[in-house]
Amino acid sequence: MTNNMKQRNFIIAIAIAFTSSIFGQNTFTLTSNNLGGEATINEEFNGFGCTGKNQSPQLSWKNAPKETKSFAITMYDPDAPTGSGWWHWVVFDIPKNSTELPSGAGNKGSSTIPQGAIQSITDYGVPGYGGPCPPEGHGLHQYIITVYALKTDKLGLNADTNPAVVGYYLWNNTIAKASIVTYYQRKKV
Repeated sequence: MTNNMKQRNFIIAIAIAFTSSIFGQNTFTLTSNNLGGEATINEEFNGFGCTGKNQSPQLSWKNAPKETKSFAITMYDPDAPTGSGWWHWVVFDIPKNSTELPSGAGNKGSSTIPQGAIQSITDYGVPGYGGPCPPEGHGLHQYIITVYALKTDKLGLNADTNPAVVGYYLWNNTIAKASIVTYYQRKKV
């Protein structure tokens, strides 16, 4: 066997070992029990012309990296006609032993949000969950719900922190993230 063949076989063996170690691991995933069929959100915001119950979806996650110290969750609409999208939910400092938020956990005054978790302001201007409310006839909007596994137990922010600042801190502290993309459209009446 020539040196080039030995070197090539060594590189292939390393690549296989590396691939096995990456793909053999369980994947960090996010799921929801109550998002509608075909990944649709059925419950809209109550305000801005919308009349829904504004109930945050149930969310579950599993297989977070071992070094995770806390979690954060965001819900973002990139299709909002604002030039910068619309932040519907920003919650962080979720304890590392959490694996689920029940339906309604993001609602103001909910007792089901994990103790110590902080819900900061959204683009509606208030903390907590704010459901879909796109302009009538604007078409289908996508809502990206993301759970972040973080390398810090606290971001050092509060409920008055805007989504852009929270996003910056998330970007600097994320180990892994998992998302669900869901859809909603408000028909023209």
